[in-house]
Amino acid sequence: MADNDTFWPNSARLAVSFSLMFEAGGQPISGAGGVIPDPIEHGLPDLPTNAFFQYGVYEGIPRLLDLFDRHQVKMSSFMIGQAVEKAPDLAREIVLRGHEAAAHGRTWENSYFLDPEAERRFIADGVAAIENATGQRPVGWNAYWMRNSPRTLDILQGLGFRYHIDEPSRDEPFIVKLKGGDFVTVPYTFHMNDIVSFPFQGWNPAAYEQALKDEFDQLYEEGAHRRRMMVVSLHDRISGHANRVRVLDRFLTYARSKPGVWFARKDEIAEWALKARAGTPVYDRGAPTVTGLPGSAA
Repeated sequence: MADNDTFWPNSARLAVSFSLMFEAGGQPISGAGGVIPDPIEHGLPDLPTNAFFQYGVYEGIPRLLDLFDRHQVKMSSFMIGQAVEKAPDLAREIVLRGHEAAAHGRTWENSYFLDPEAERRFIADGVAAIENATGQRPVGWNAYWMRNSPRTLDILQGLGFRYHIDEPSRDEPFIVKLKGGDFVTVPYTFHMNDIVSFPFQGWNPAAYEQALKDEFDQLYEEGAHRRRMMVVSLHDRISGHANRVRVLDRFLTYARSKPGVWFARKDEIAEWALKARAGTPVYDRGAPTVTGLPGSAA
């Protein structure tokens, strides 16, 4: 165990951070991805797929909020502006229970192809919806499928954001130097993301539970010597189902039984990465069009 606070507050050995995507109602009413393999034709409303999304509002988020309350764990919820406008009471409830309201765009769709002003409005409109509903102004960003434009980080920084999660390149937070100053990356994950790794087809709760424990145990072991962070990414309409919450319940019981674990919101992790800068990797990258990695536009 580290004998100082360089790694994490109170000399914690591992940070564990949950993301919850609040997307229900932000999807297009025709053509959104779901569990039905056949695409709907002629632009008709995809009624069962929209109801699948709505499960997140009616059942998924309330069930997950109760789970986190039982374990006294705080998480970061990345909210789509249109979803928040359709269920403002639920967005407020997330914040009232002590969780972070972060931004996930105006609607559930790509924005990287927009021109600079349109992209800025896409982000700012989502921020306004979240702030109007919850009273909390987001400082964290997640793009649709993590795909940003080469200028997104500069736009985010100009709008007052402090961090983004759209890079799955490390198991710890790091700083990227932008034209406007330091900007934190709190890395995301594909392999522990329910929408990627554990779809409904072939869902194996025992395998998921073991994957969570194995991820935790390896990073906990490494955390004796270096800063380590475990990220678990959840979606309202997927991980909020009853059997998945049971698995998460068992994992949280296991993880909370270990000493020196910090269950942290992503804004807290970003703040710590800046405060304890001596232990935080710093990258001075070139333009994304040259490096292929997030940074300041040319």
